[in-house]
Amino acid sequence: MRFDLVDLQLFLHVHDAGSITGGAARSHLTLASASERIRALEDRFGAPLLDRHSRGVRVNAAGQALVRNARAVLEACDRLQAELAPHAAQPVRLWANSAACGEHLPALIETFLCAYPADAVEVVEAPSDSIGDAVRSGRCDVGVAAGWSDLHGLEVFPFREDRLVLVVAAADALAERTSVRLHAVAARPLLGLPAASALQQHIDDQARREGVVLSVRTRAPTFEAACRMAGLGLGVAIVPEAAAQRHAEAAGTRWITLDHPWALRTLNVCVRGGASPPVQRLAGHVRGVTAPRR
Repeated sequence: MRFDLVDLQLFLHVHDAGSITGGAARSHLTLASASERIRALEDRFGAPLLDRHSRGVRVNAAGQALVRNARAVLEACDRLQAELAPHAAQPVRLWANSAACGEHLPALIETFLCAYPADAVEVVEAPSDSIGDAVRSGRCDVGVAAGWSDLHGLEVFPFREDRLVLVVAAADALAERTSVRLHAVAARPLLGLPAASALQQHIDDQARREGVVLSVRTRAPTFEAACRMAGLGLGVAIVPEAAAQRHAEAAGTRWITLDHPWALRTLNVCVRGGASPPVQRLAGHVRGVTAPRR
């Protein structure tokens, strides 16, 4: 005799609710569907399981036997699921700063997922200064953060050089300069990134330390949008050099080095020691180290 777990759960809901209508609602079934399932159960057992009366239903002796065993079966299923959960494939949690998320990681994640079809990755954008703690505490598995961030106690590997630059229209008076300091553009309208962006928060923090008040004209949703608007002469933008270089021709822009130590960053990959094989595979792929395929 075969049993459907949905039918067993429905019967328990009917028992607890005291009516097929109530049991159907708790099981998220229509009344007609629930009634048909109960009738099919009774046909399968060859005996009625419920006593019907004007106010609802009452589980009879045969129904009580089903209730006891249905509870045991469903509890066993819950225990099985709980025991198997630690062995189920979980996504590798990768936290990275804005530059890594926007410029350096997308293509790497694509090739990783193609190379390892059984693996999954969850990418979260986060400020560099929070990533080390997240990896150490186990809130994420792999981090990509600026070199100045606190990564003590972790395995750390260099990833990319990530310089922040000022993007201006090709015809802008600043376009011929090789470098510029933030004070020189304080009066210019800034094409900022979203306020919640980890990179924009980093830029804002550094501007405050420099005593510079940035005049945000609008916020661009992406590096590409910021470069495109800069090319139209709508303002200046601060983005990673990789983004500025990639969009310069299409946007009609030039980029200028920001003459500040905080603008020249090395991105590092960090993981906890003794990481699981999926975490090691992703970290190795990001670093450019080939890992065995599963």
